Amino acid sequence: MQVLVSDTSVLIDIERASLTARLFDLPYDFVVPDILYEAELLDWMGPDLIDLGLRVEELTPEETARATELKRAKVMLSTPDVFAFCLAAERGWVLLTGDGALRVEAERQEIAMHGVLWVFDEMERHEVCSTVLLKSGLEAVRDHPRCRLPIREINRRLARY
Repeated sequence: MQVLVSDTSVLIDIERASLTARLFDLPYDFVVPDILYEAELLDWMGPDLIDLGLRVEELTPEETARATELKRAKVMLSTPDVFAFCLAAERGWVLLTGDGALRVEAERQEIAMHGVLWVFDEMERHEVCSTVLLKSGLEAVRDHPRCRLPIREINRRLARY
């Protein structure tokens, strides 16, 4: 099964859409690095995510060294995001991120990557929930004041649902 390494922003948007349980119905393994889990998920809804199927992975010393180098070179990236990036890059897994700077770095290094709108597309494609739920979820994400997704792409999906 394909492994997707998620950053926190994707998980926040999916929770905002009330689709967290459906996320784990997709035919993928979802993983986060241990540092991201401990820093950003543990006190939020981490145990619930584990119960749903989220895996927490520890980076090897080599992966940690690469993350440290990347963090020094790209100070605008958060430490948890850098660890997610290096976990995906080093193991040949796919990065799942909503962070603009992380997406730019993934493109620069040619790391396979998707965002939250792709997750909505996959939920539709694999029919893990109704389009009614997808529409209401995407509207909730769109209407949140911190929404940073492209409105044109959101509207295209909403029209399809």
